[in-house]
Amino acid sequence: MTKTKIPVTNDYIFKKIFSKKGNESILKDFLIAILEIPIEKIEVQAEATLEKQLEENKLGRLDILAVLNDDTIVNIEVQVLNPNNFIERTLYYWSGNYYNNLKSGENYRKVKKTIAINILDYKQFEEGPYHEIARLKREYKNKILTDKIELHFIQIPKFVKERRGVETKLEQWLQFISQANLKGVELAMEKNKEIKKANDEYEYLTGDEAERRIAFLRDKAIRDEKSMVQGARDEERREIAKKMLNANMPIEQISDFTGLTIEEIKKIL
Repeated sequence: MTKTKIPVTNDYIFKKIFSKKGNESILKDFLIAILEIPIEKIEVQAEATLEKQLEENKLGRLDILAVLNDDTIVNIEVQVLNPNNFIERTLYYWSGNYYNNLKSGENYRKVKKTIAINILDYKQFEEGPYHEIARLKREYKNKILTDKIELHFIQIPKFVKERRGVETKLEQWLQFISQANLKGVELAMEKNKEIKKANDEYEYLTGDEAERRIAFLRDKAIRDEKSMVQGARDEERREIAKKMLNANMPIEQISDFTGLTIEEIKKIL
């Protein structure tokens, strides 16, 4: 029986690959690909063990917090489920990192640049490229207000749909992360030794039974959460349909408004 491959976008697997001690060169190369800046050194901030969070059946946030050699703070999060409040969520966590990096009594000028990188396995924005950067700007001539705020949105489905190659470093990394094109992954590994190293780590993690079990539990928790959210939405749509039926509105119009099929609405009727 063939084992189901745990995706790289499983946030437990992602964090183990990119934040494990000894894998700093992998994370550094990945960040260079996204930020397009030279990075000499990177330090991953230690956190509580992930296994304990999973045993307690808590979804939590399995993100990566790192500090670059120029003291820039970078937070990386993988999100496979659209929570429909992600913009507010990422701003909230970004602001926490921004606020906490200034010590008591320090001048505000010493606050460090804080970057949030969001790897999304869904489309956050219908329009625009697969990699977008959001910054705080003035209305006057769109001038940047400060360079200390930066949010990246990398939307994997858009990258896959565009059928990108492996010309740039970011394209190489997204071939590996998406795993949508195995030939693309092989080419990326040929071009970038750090991706080969990351893939070796990935093969080990998804081959080891204990690690696979933890990753499976994490994936299951996310799927269960997604199922509950979808169930709540479906119930809400049915309640709206009932009210519209009581108001004698046409079934076709109710279908257009709620997204329910005509057959589903007839069952409610």
